[in-house]
Amino acid sequence: MLFRAALLACLLPAAALAEVHEVRMLNRNDTGPMPFEPDYLVIRPGDTVKFIATDPGHNAAAIAGMIPEGGEKFIGKINEEIEVTLEAEGIWGIKCSPHFTMGMVMLIQVGDRPASKADLPDDLPDAARRRLDEILARRDTAG
Repeated sequence: MLFRAALLACLLPAAALAEVHEVRMLNRNDTGPMPFEPDYLVIRPGDTVKFIATDPGHNAAAIAGMIPEGGEKFIGKINEEIEVTLEAEGIWGIKCSPHFTMGMVMLIQVGDRPASKADLPDDLPDAARRRLDEILARRDTAG
């Protein structure tokens, strides 16, 4: 009986083991105005990220130039939740389209390689670059 249970567990599709991670889109938190919470997420390939429109006026969208090879661009609608399953390993940059220039951004690490400043494109708005630099610095000091 134990052998059958172990065999069945091995045969379950990977999707059954995938997790759903929630990210809230906010007007303010302790890191400042216009944040995603959390603003750095580590997930496995095949996990889903659910962006929750906690405060009005926000969306979640992939940042051009910050989509891993094999990944697909996505753009959520303003004031609506969006769920995105991320298969492509690498660093995903996420923005709120209306508040991108104000620095409403986050990073999603899919797989084992952590994000670094080398993952940030040169053409980011100044506030977005500052916020991403802060996220990386906070992550580096946290462990």
